[in-house]
Amino acid sequence: MSTQRFRILAPGEMTEAQRALAQSIRSGPRAAVPGSAATSTDGSLGGPFNVLLRSPELGEDLQRVGGYIRFRSVLGPKLTELAILVTARHWGAQYAWYAHHRLALQAGLAAAIADDIAHGRSPAGLSADEQAVYQFSRELHEDKRVRDTTYAAVCERFGEQGVMDLIAISGYYTLVSMVLNVDRTPIPGGAPDPLPVLR
Repeated sequence: MSTQRFRILAPGEMTEAQRALAQSIRSGPRAAVPGSAATSTDGSLGGPFNVLLRSPELGEDLQRVGGYIRFRSVLGPKLTELAILVTARHWGAQYAWYAHHRLALQAGLAAAIADDIAHGRSPAGLSADEQAVYQFSRELHEDKRVRDTTYAAVCERFGEQGVMDLIAISGYYTLVSMVLNVDRTPIPGGAPDPLPVLR
């Protein structure tokens, strides 16, 4: 299960529509993120973006949604990355965890919180905002709905837009996790999978 299914496309192999999508991804806010799968030196795209090239029109719409979620959500970077980690853990998405773990820590999430999530534990030491986002994300993935008190905790802190943004983070990164898992996107450099297998 280690063979990547979608071969990395070099720029010279791309159709006009694929090149336009690649340029859109490379010229957006992801280009400013060091180590992003959108910033390779040879012009190819890694991570989920290589797979999105196979359906350029859909890929363009999805990368725009992802750009909003990552860089403009009312939740801000730390809470957005927390919700992404909960989603990556739920899906066992190794590459998504690899890519977003460091971003979560850079955004200020405590390493111990990320470690608890990685090991399937309820994190200790969460702030009230972190607890609201964690609980909402966990319930949405595991129970397919959220309790009234869980909804109210997010709505009181971030408004209805915050609730919608948090739902979108969970949904978008579910799709990203599916893309990565189907592709079997490898961890760069042949590094081991960062998420332990939960029993």
